[in-house]
Amino acid sequence: MEASVTVLPPISEAFHSVWPRTVEPRSHDRATVERIREAAHDLKRASDVSLADRTARLRQEIKAVNMRPPADDVVRAFALVGEAARRVLGIGYYQVQILAGLALSRRCIAEMQTGEGKTFVAAFPAFFFALAGRGVHVMTVNAYLSDRDCELLRPLYELLGMTVGNLKSETPPDQKRAAYTCDITYGPGYEFGFDYLRDQAALLARRELVLGEAFVGKLRGNEPQTQQAVQPRRAVAIVDEVDSVLLDEATSPLVLSEGLNQHAQHPEIYTRALAVARQLVEQVDFVVNPVSRVLLLTENGAHSVGREVHTLGLSGLQRPWACYVEQALRAERLFRRDMEYVVGNETIHLVDEATGRIFADRTLRQGLHQAIEAKENVPITAEQQPLARISRQRYFGLYDTLCGMTGTASGNEREFWSFYRLPVVRIPLRRPGRRQTMPHRFFGDQHAKWRAIAESVNVIRQKGRPVLVGTRTIASSQHLAELLESAGIPIQLLNGVQDAEEAEIIARAGQAGHVTVATNMAGRGTDIQLGRGVESKGGLHVIASEPHESARVDRQLVGRAARQADPGSCQTFVAADDPLILMHGPALGHRMKRLANARGEVDVDLTADIARLQRKAERRSFARRKQVMAHDDWLDGVLSLLASDA
Repeated sequence: MEASVTVLPPISEAFHSVWPRTVEPRSHDRATVERIREAAHDLKRASDVSLADRTARLRQEIKAVNMRPPADDVVRAFALVGEAARRVLGIGYYQVQILAGLALSRRCIAEMQTGEGKTFVAAFPAFFFALAGRGVHVMTVNAYLSDRDCELLRPLYELLGMTVGNLKSETPPDQKRAAYTCDITYGPGYEFGFDYLRDQAALLARRELVLGEAFVGKLRGNEPQTQQAVQPRRAVAIVDEVDSVLLDEATSPLVLSEGLNQHAQHPEIYTRALAVARQLVEQVDFVVNPVSRVLLLTENGAHSVGREVHTLGLSGLQRPWACYVEQALRAERLFRRDMEYVVGNETIHLVDEATGRIFADRTLRQGLHQAIEAKENVPITAEQQPLARISRQRYFGLYDTLCGMTGTASGNEREFWSFYRLPVVRIPLRRPGRRQTMPHRFFGDQHAKWRAIAESVNVIRQKGRPVLVGTRTIASSQHLAELLESAGIPIQLLNGVQDAEEAEIIARAGQAGHVTVATNMAGRGTDIQLGRGVESKGGLHVIASEPHESARVDRQLVGRAARQADPGSCQTFVAADDPLILMHGPALGHRMKRLANARGEVDVDLTADIARLQRKAERRSFARRKQVMAHDDWLDGVLSLLASDA
């Protein structure tokens, strides 16, 4: 029998519904921490077999009752995790890590700063929730981190008698099914979502059998093929970097498609559309706003394109010819190589705007991806046909219990509560922070800004300190790399897919004199250790090369400096033609250009203006995510109506 563990959030639901805000750990949590430590100390003399036996007894007790006061169970469970970590990992948990584990066990978001040990904290709620026998999914932002975390903590779980699965892409269904049957399953968040969609697509295919087909098959001796679901249940999800998963990616639904990497049957459609698009005249045949990324054919352009379609002799059109031409125009005018996409091995790979990360398995819809392939003269693939779709908000809402960790949750309490009913608990630093935040610097244009960044990097580096520069796009990282190398400054450039090599490079970014240029969150989840002598020289210096639409993303980058009470510093550089200003505050951009001195720098502090633009942008992003949720609600209603009519 499956058990349900009832654990109350740290504040009343009624209060939080009126005023969602970040709260501190509960007053008696510190007393609970001491009880856990005492219980863990008492386990030191127990044998390894005894630890597993205690886990089995605790599991049976929790399964025997559905409702019970959770305090004793939490203390016993956390004590077992603490002692197992001491034996197999050689670590002892700090008070703040146990506080974070308690917050997660209450279905909250634990806001822990970079370097405070979130990977180890996940073991507390994963073990505790797994005791109920319902399966726990621990989700990371990519496959590398899930592999790393799973293998790191596997000995701990196995010592306590828990089974652990590692969910990998492109593995047979039987292997995935085996991973899901484990007590605790690690994997990248998107893979859990796609497995759910695959199960739903298979279920829909079975329902669409022609009436009587299964019966006739049985008469002929053919048993119907019934595929068992890969993902049998969604009980508990523990999400690492929860803001990235639930907020940054919330407007990108999970879409399961077929036709991946197949060659297009009629590639000439897209190449001809591109040729036609290149003949059209801006403001006459089409209008484009590169800032808002809106492009439309004018009436004159639509007539010109429409007249030509009859002379082309094209076959295989899936939509009006004008749509192909319009997408070709978008590929030409709105999508830039090494910014929105990169080209590798004659393939188009999209770049995540929020993180600068490359996604090899994502494509654009409605022929836009094929238009970019035609533009870059690479083999044109077939348009993928969607089989199933779900928003991330909807998918995570399927879990009975949801919790997560991040260093940057505050500021988005309203959305976390509105969409997911997740309170945010701020976990204090283990030791007081020593980060020095230097004043923003403002410039009239990109050229002056990049020159100043290169000069700043050189000054800091000559002091023997390491420097990490975060850029928004791959093109920006390459441009800065060229500037620094031309000045004789050796650098390490990171702007690719997260893997072990990238993590190793980021880990070395704290060595004396190292200069690392990386797209936003390259190596996220990897600790940066300071090299010998670096602490006495001031620690790691982080440069944010431009502000993002969300101040939360800026905090993620600067959080790389001064981790675990190390010294460190950070500084943000802003240009009048940065995307944030072009999109949300063009008037501020004009003002910055007027105020720039002979070297292109603005001597006025405009930090408050930038914060105002970010709040404006964040409100728009929140509205877009609400629209995604509303669309899902509407679609659910339509499907329910159709099902009832059937």
